Amino acid sequence: MQSKADTPTKPRIYLITPPKIDLTIFPSTLTQALDGGDVACVQLRLKGSNSEEIKRSTEPLLRICHDRDIPLIINDTPELVEGLGADGVHIGLDDGEYRNARNILGDEYIIGVSCYDSKHRAIVAAEDGADYVAFGAFFHTQTKKARANPNPDILRWWAESTVVPCVAIGGIDQENCNTLLDAGADFIAVINSVWNYPKGPKEAIKKFNALIEGRY
Repeated sequence: MQSKADTPTKPRIYLITPPKIDLTIFPSTLTQALDGGDVACVQLRLKGSNSEEIKRSTEPLLRICHDRDIPLIINDTPELVEGLGADGVHIGLDDGEYRNARNILGDEYIIGVSCYDSKHRAIVAAEDGADYVAFGAFFHTQTKKARANPNPDILRWWAESTVVPCVAIGGIDQENCNTLLDAGADFIAVINSVWNYPKGPKEAIKKFNALIEGRY
């Protein structure tokens, strides 16, 4: 695989929704966040929700994202993506194989793969054609129980190994993200540090972008 180490690009924000959302409030909250600055994509991650709940949530959020040319990624369920008009899927260890998701969706959709701390899983996903891989959790997170807690060095290794982008995830906030930016993360996945930010989601995104801009 070709290295990207000699051609660094500026990292971007990978924004993940809370695990439960109130559709009477959250579309406005998402709008505020996206008005805070550059966001590469939004992942709709509603853990424990059924297909109907995911469908109901996708329609208003998709409109907000696409009005800003931001892709909306659905977590876990490749079979729902096309019918919802979403832009891709993110799959974890329990969500089936990458090749199955690609067979369902075809080449035009984004497919990302959680790799936790597994270099082997990441290499296989990249060689099979994944659009990005994700490593983590790097820090303590209340969102879900972490399968692994990799060292940031795995991001350096990945940057030296391939041009396939990587996402750093897990407990990332405005205080600790610099460690992962320095290690070579292409995207930082953020959740609670945006939705629970004391000054609001718009200011949270502004702060992350200011930190990124200050390093590039």
